[in-house]
Amino acid sequence: MKKVAVLMGGWSAEREVSLDSGRACAAALERCGYEVIPIDVERNIASVLEMMAPDVCFNALHGRYGEDGTVQGVLEVLGIPYTHSGVMASAIAMDKPKAKTLFEAAGLRCAEGRIVTRKEVLDGADYEKPFVIKPLNEGSSVGVTIILDNENRTLQDIPWTFGNEVLIETYIPGREIQVAVMGDQALGAVEIKPLGRFYDYEAKYTAGKAEHLMPAPLPQDRYNEVLQMAVTAHQVLGCKGVSRSDFRLDDLNGDGQGDFYILETNTQPGMTELSLVPEIAAHMGISFEELVRWMVEDASCER
Repeated sequence: MKKVAVLMGGWSAEREVSLDSGRACAAALERCGYEVIPIDVERNIASVLEMMAPDVCFNALHGRYGEDGTVQGVLEVLGIPYTHSGVMASAIAMDKPKAKTLFEAAGLRCAEGRIVTRKEVLDGADYEKPFVIKPLNEGSSVGVTIILDNENRTLQDIPWTFGNEVLIETYIPGREIQVAVMGDQALGAVEIKPLGRFYDYEAKYTAGKAEHLMPAPLPQDRYNEVLQMAVTAHQVLGCKGVSRSDFRLDDLNGDGQGDFYILETNTQPGMTELSLVPEIAAHMGISFEELVRWMVEDASCER
């Protein structure tokens, strides 16, 4: 029987979501017949894993240290196969400006933007509205703020809590489309209609805060186009396992036309009961148990 350590929790801003993902995955893996060891990750994780000696680590961590290449590096050193992407892909995908550079080089359309420092903001820097402010390396929309045309706010009015630099991008109005990739195959696309301003942290993890349209109601050629864009993003970053890419479609006429803009690729997408990858997989006939089993059997080290 394969022994699987499920890494969850940690100390990032996404700790609670990670615990939810980890518990759901641990329960499903037990139903699949694996010997499961749930681990609430602390900074002594290397010594804990040496003591536990699992055959595989299921990485259900989210946010910094869990999906930015840090814990992946620890697992590489220990020689323990792990789910999801490796060190380099995880680090680049988590660094939004670097990921955008690769996306653009691969021909994927990204919103215009630039990095702004705390000092530049204090000195009066601003950006043409509408715009979006993002931390450089957080997930789950943590710290994301949107400033629209009719709002009497500037950069100086935004609480600054995520390091010395932030990414500012032109806001792309339109539809929210998200695509799951498993291996090198796109599983499908879902459209998200949040009840609030955008698909923020609360909408992602609170039932009833967003409507999910699966499959995304797009003309077939546009549906296929966004699936291929997600596969391209997955491959250009060097991802493995499961990923989810987020897009905006500036569909001003509501006919499924307009341009797709890639926002980011998540190398550790959520695995809670409200998460999109399990929902997309289920639509394609893949149960939650089958999904996590595939991820465990796909686990590897890069070296």
